[in-house]
Amino acid sequence: MRKMLFAASLSLAAMAAPAAAQPSAAPAISAGMAVKDAQGGEVGTVARVDGQYYVIKTDRHEVRLPASSFTPSNGALLFGMTRDQLNAEVEKALTASAARIAPGAAVADQAGGAVGTITAVDAESVTVKLASGTLVRLPKAAVAAGPGGAVIGSTAAQLEAAAKVGAGGK
Repeated sequence: MRKMLFAASLSLAAMAAPAAAQPSAAPAISAGMAVKDAQGGEVGTVARVDGQYYVIKTDRHEVRLPASSFTPSNGALLFGMTRDQLNAEVEKALTASAARIAPGAAVADQAGGAVGTITAVDAESVTVKLASGTLVRLPKAAVAAGPGGAVIGSTAAQLEAAAKVGAGGK
């Protein structure tokens, strides 16, 4: 989930499409295909094709980027950034994301409704304090960075209900 979100942050950087002529017959894009920058330097490889997106594996990250950011050329895909530039953009996006998932951050549901506030974060989980005062511990993968803090897939009411069931209530 987190990787998908930072792909949106990279969309402007990825729009720097390489300047190369389109071949007459577009090759099939598949896992393992090389990705190169405009000067022929190695960026990474295609890890998988995901509809209109390619997941690119660099030496440090896997990044989901729009297929329109690439130009097929001579059996490889050309990309408008070097590997170091792409890695730097991913790391910048991850740092910004982590800053939004920290104690004191507001938590919203997918519709933007208030859920609570993050009280603690560890390697595996995020603890959210609901308006009722109930503390709910969620897997870290269930929490994503949103525009104003953190976002989860549940509403406050759903979390309250789950907390009551988990505590032995009905």
